[in-house]
Amino acid sequence: MSAALEKYCGSVFWNASYLQRADPDLPVCVERTVLVWFPVLFLWLCAPWHFTSFCKKSAKAPASRLYICKQIVCGLLFLTAVAELALTLGEDYGPSSEYTLQKHPAVLYIKPVLFAVSWIVVMLCQESMRRRVKSVDSGSLFLFWILQVLCAVFQFQTLLREALAQDEVPDVPHFSLFYISYGLQLIALVLSAIADLSPEVKKLSQTNPEAKATFLSRITFNWFNSMVIKGYKRPLVQEDMWDLKEEESTHSICQQFEDVMTKELRKARSVLQKKRNKRLACDDGQNGLAKGVSHDVLVMEETGKKKDKKKAKKDSESDYPQSWLIPTIVKSFKGVLLESAFFRLIQDLLAFASPQLLKLMIAFVQDKSSHAWSGYLYAVLPLLVAFLQSVILQQYFQRCFVLGMKVRTAIMAAIYKKALVVSNDSRKESTAGEIVNLMSADAQRFNNVTNFIHLLWSCPLQIALSIAFLWIELGPSVLAGLLVMVLMVPINGWLATKSRAFQVENMKFKDSRMKIVNDILNGIKILKYYAWESSFESQVQAIREKELKVMRKFAYLSSVSTFIFSCAPAIVSLATFAVFVSVSPDNILDAEKAFTSISLLNILRFPLSMLPQLISIMVQTAVSKKRLEKFLSGSDLDMTAIKHDDSNKAAVSMTDGTFAWERETEPVLKHVSLDIAPGRLVAVVGAVGSGKTSLILALLGELHCLKGHININGINLSGGQKQRSSLARAVYSSADVFLLDDPLSAVDSHVGKHLFEQVIGPEGLLRNKTRILVTHGISFLPYVDEIVVLVNGVVSEVGSYNALRASKGAFNEFMETYGKEDSKATGNKAAAQESDYEEIDTLPAGLEPQADGSPEDIVSNTVKRENSLRHSQRNGSVKVRKNSSLRSKKDSGDKKGQRLIEKETMETGRVKFSVYLQYLRAMGWCYVTWSFLIYFIQNVAIIGQNLWLSDWTYDAEDYFNTTYPNHIRDTRIGVFGALGIAQGFLVFLGTILLVDGSICASRTLHTNLLSNILKVPMVFFDTTPSGRVVNHFTKDIFTVDELIPMSFRSWILCLLGVLGTLFVICLATPIFTAVVVPMAVIYYFVLRFYVATSRQLRRLDSVSRSPIYSHFGETVSGLSVIRAYGHQQRFLKQNEDTIDQNLKSVYPWIVSNRWLAMRLESLGNLVVFFSALFAVISRDSLNSGLVGLSISYALNVTQTLNWLVRITSELETNIVAVERVSEYTEIKNEAPWITSNRPPDDWPSAGNIRFENYKVRYRPELELILHGITCDIETTEKIGIVGRTGAGKSSLTNCLFRIIEASEGRIIIDGIDISTLELHDLRSRLTIIPQHPVLFSGTLRMNLDPFLMFSDEEIWNVLELAHLKDYVQGLPTGLTHEVAEGGENLSLGQRQLLCLARALLRKSRILILDEATAAVDLETDDLIQSTIRREFSHCTVLTIAHRLNTILDSSRVMVLDSGKIVEFDSPSTLLHKQGHFYSMAKDAGI
Repeated sequence: MSAALEKYCGSVFWNASYLQRADPDLPVCVERTVLVWFPVLFLWLCAPWHFTSFCKKSAKAPASRLYICKQIVCGLLFLTAVAELALTLGEDYGPSSEYTLQKHPAVLYIKPVLFAVSWIVVMLCQESMRRRVKSVDSGSLFLFWILQVLCAVFQFQTLLREALAQDEVPDVPHFSLFYISYGLQLIALVLSAIADLSPEVKKLSQTNPEAKATFLSRITFNWFNSMVIKGYKRPLVQEDMWDLKEEESTHSICQQFEDVMTKELRKARSVLQKKRNKRLACDDGQNGLAKGVSHDVLVMEETGKKKDKKKAKKDSESDYPQSWLIPTIVKSFKGVLLESAFFRLIQDLLAFASPQLLKLMIAFVQDKSSHAWSGYLYAVLPLLVAFLQSVILQQYFQRCFVLGMKVRTAIMAAIYKKALVVSNDSRKESTAGEIVNLMSADAQRFNNVTNFIHLLWSCPLQIALSIAFLWIELGPSVLAGLLVMVLMVPINGWLATKSRAFQVENMKFKDSRMKIVNDILNGIKILKYYAWESSFESQVQAIREKELKVMRKFAYLSSVSTFIFSCAPAIVSLATFAVFVSVSPDNILDAEKAFTSISLLNILRFPLSMLPQLISIMVQTAVSKKRLEKFLSGSDLDMTAIKHDDSNKAAVSMTDGTFAWERETEPVLKHVSLDIAPGRLVAVVGAVGSGKTSLILALLGELHCLKGHININGINLSGGQKQRSSLARAVYSSADVFLLDDPLSAVDSHVGKHLFEQVIGPEGLLRNKTRILVTHGISFLPYVDEIVVLVNGVVSEVGSYNALRASKGAFNEFMETYGKEDSKATGNKAAAQESDYEEIDTLPAGLEPQADGSPEDIVSNTVKRENSLRHSQRNGSVKVRKNSSLRSKKDSGDKKGQRLIEKETMETGRVKFSVYLQYLRAMGWCYVTWSFLIYFIQNVAIIGQNLWLSDWTYDAEDYFNTTYPNHIRDTRIGVFGALGIAQGFLVFLGTILLVDGSICASRTLHTNLLSNILKVPMVFFDTTPSGRVVNHFTKDIFTVDELIPMSFRSWILCLLGVLGTLFVICLATPIFTAVVVPMAVIYYFVLRFYVATSRQLRRLDSVSRSPIYSHFGETVSGLSVIRAYGHQQRFLKQNEDTIDQNLKSVYPWIVSNRWLAMRLESLGNLVVFFSALFAVISRDSLNSGLVGLSISYALNVTQTLNWLVRITSELETNIVAVERVSEYTEIKNEAPWITSNRPPDDWPSAGNIRFENYKVRYRPELELILHGITCDIETTEKIGIVGRTGAGKSSLTNCLFRIIEASEGRIIIDGIDISTLELHDLRSRLTIIPQHPVLFSGTLRMNLDPFLMFSDEEIWNVLELAHLKDYVQGLPTGLTHEVAEGGENLSLGQRQLLCLARALLRKSRILILDEATAAVDLETDDLIQSTIRREFSHCTVLTIAHRLNTILDSSRVMVLDSGKIVEFDSPSTLLHKQGHFYSMAKDAGI
């Protein structure tokens, strides 16, 4: 090979003597071959990728000036290559060639040809870039020019040196052409570094500077400078965030993920079906065999029952499609995975260059005769290698973190999408709280694991390479170290298994805790009414203690793991060095072997220390994977039962329909057959639990169809919740079929009548539409076209009002019982005053929903807004009261404090030091001090061990050519080993102390948060979306529990590590102290720039996450409405937009870390360079042991410096969670629960209530809602409270319970001013049956008696009085029957009767009924009213009612209007007066 090259060049290819002199050089042949071929080969390898753009039909960017300049330079280079070839040809074959005795070598012909072809390739590559419209430059071309210029430098200096030596230029033409070519190459290099912006890129770069970033800017992250500077000057806000690139938007990520997920899930379901079939076949086989078994075998079966139960449980837990999520992620994001894997591989290989360069440096210091230039080369080479490592490592991390972001986004979006279509069977297994946990904790775990996923193969690779290089240094002795590592594998396995079990348990407790927290937030008003906060607080705290107990076990296990892996490098090096010096007396440890080995062991330390963390992360992720797979593969709503066949004449038809809530449960509707003609108004009536709401849900496809089918003529459906806003939304939708689930129940009689007449009834806006109305208002029944009577889920009668009355069936009986007072209804059909109403065309702009608004805001307004557009296009209009709140809101501006939902506050600037102190105080100063002290001693042990090793290497010189004494060898090994083991024990002890401290902090912070949230006034919950509070209990508490302890421990270790490194380098080369100060200054400024930006980006991330969870929670609460209107796509889009807002702060945060790492690693690389440079300068006064120690430490400092700032920032970022939790613990509380001023035990004994000039407002900045209420209510009086909607009826109730505090005046009950009492004494002595029956997840017993104050007998008694005893006795588990979230597995009437049972159990002298029977049928209403009359006859009863007939037997009636009492007397007197009450009674047909 060498001979062929020499013939090709016409000169020597290689001669070592060129380098063995003070002024080294390379042979000319090398310069003309290898240094030419290398860049050209790189170009030709990259060219095919460029040329692919010629195969695509795409628009070209216009030719810019920069492009023209580049092409001209390449054209000139092509001409120089042609000129060089022509010149060589001329010299060999031209007229003067006859005088030339020797022809030029082949290299001078081939080289210009190679260059000429290469310049054409470059021109084509530059043309191809025009076809990539969004590209601004080419990284491969820039690298080619860099390589070309660097490789040509050698020929540059050779020609120059030759000319200077001869005092003349021997070959002017070739000399001139080379330098012209070199100058053009330099110009080309500069031009390739400049961005060539197309008009499209210029437009994109206005909202995202990354679009115009050049290759150099991309690898150094310089394009991010503007964000960092802005963040340093002032706190960043959401408006400062740049737009996302298209491929990083939620929509793009989801599309990619879902396409793959669908295929993978199909495969997994197929595998599961095969398993089920196999299991069934096995079971059939066993059943067949079992028929002829002997008596002995039957006896033996008893012992196997437990195993069978366990197996059955395991089978049921794993009976869902598995092992499809990971393949989906891999296939969806394979491009990023492969790129990051490539960068990781290069980084791992480059890591082993540094120990070899250290070895050369130590050899240089030992060999005083070596040339100085080699020392300077060994100082510069680590700098270059380290810079290359930094660039590659940051590109690797950038891709990994972006991958993590994409995976989290894809999972969150998939969960949201699944929640929109999930069936009742699947939904039963996952409550809203659990699904929020999937979106927060589990998706975050996948985000975390993808950051480190390549370490699964990278760690073993690094371990293998380390061992291979150690073998080269120390021979077979390295097997001793390898054996130690192998022995650790089973320990790892055991730790992983235990960790997994703890993690599964921990997630269960997290879910349980969040389930109760969700219940608390949804039913907070009820908790306050009943003074039940402390019971629910105890329940949450009990689960929290179990969670912390598991966390402590998990952390202790991690501490054992940390101990083992802290000892691992020390034990491995001890075993290796001990065996090395023991096997042969000739084996003496010198500096070269020792410190090269130590550098390799330091590389080995990273994979060994990462393995336990990786195992821990993998264990946590495996748990999350199962949970996600179970939820995402759950069954969807089966919509196949609903058909849209326009050929069917009926608008809605149901044929023999049998429906159940879940597959395996009893049907709630049986054999229902209906035919409803278009344009008909059909009323659905029936008793509590008869299946009225179930019928509506069945028509919407929300129930599981066991039999029959439904046909709906027309594609639009409109379903409504029980609110007027929902009715308005239904009208806006202009659907073909309207399903109205009792929308008139929660309004007073006047409004109800108006809504029926103007909207629903025969003359209303919807008169030509098909309407199915569930109603308990019998006064409306004479005006409907058809009535469907349901009894126990079966249609008992169908017909017109008159026909059903005439048939003398169940309906007629019902009407005879409850309809007497409504007999006048047919004759009283007064029209509403038209002058009170005006028309508006569309929804006011002020009703735009906020991202984290209340459920009504999000669901109602989003759906309503879209429908309003359609409605206005048809010139439709809706009548609205002239003085309504809607009109006034439209006219008035948004005054401060009058927003229903306040924006989430966000701290700005540096995290206050007091926040750190708060966390440290929560940990306990004792734990903090001792753990820091122990870590400090551990660091001293590390330095001591390395100094001991440095001293050990002197033995190679002291005992050169003599026998190495055994006692010295043993002392060396013993001290080295003892210091290594001490490090492990100290780390273990320090970690245990930090674990205990962090558990204390977690307990304290969570307790304070929960305790304060339960004590804040109701107005906080009215103006704060539950998702925002949930975010504090999920993400922030997760950060406090898991992330802050890790960050804090890493920060202490990193800080001590950096200080230790600087100490050792300064000890070895004192001159290094001169560099430390300026580098520290640079370091500080970089840190401050970065932290200011990073911290604020993290805060923006936290704040922008809340709307994701809020929107999700609100979507779940309005799921049937969204499905009914077919607005799933609209809500999916809104979810994508909400996640995008979050990604806009997440992505810059990822980039900010890379921006910092590039700058810090460059600083660290300078530490390595200066420590090596000073070692070269001072080599005469230094020994090799100290040089080895200094440089091996310096090689480590790059990563440690980077980690210190990362961890400092991460700690400051994570401590924001403490700040946010603290913010919620400082919200002003309502009055104390407990004070010294307690009422008598029997208070209130009489039940007298007196209001004295009572005034109240919701918030200080708002207007009064009650204006000077003054009245006396005597003992056992039954007071009816009536008034139009918004008159202040419910506010009066809230005042009695001090949910709202008085602005002026007072309320006196039995002689005691209630404002002087503790809240729990007040609230626990009053009883309310609220309008909306709220139940909590848990047993029926817990819902009645959370403090366990009453006996079972007392509870059965009240259930009997509440007409629920038979129902509860019929349940398999009786009082321990589990109530679903929100009481979904009970009918509305049953829930209201349970609330009655609560009231009966409390035996209070004052009872408030807040429209308690508004949403139940007349039969249930009658049951409740008769029970109240009988059981509360000795009590003072205040009844707020919409159904006036329920308060006609009251002692007195209080009529409220605009917060004032306008009438207050007996019903008969008020009817006689013909005032407000009379007109309301007239409207109600009484």
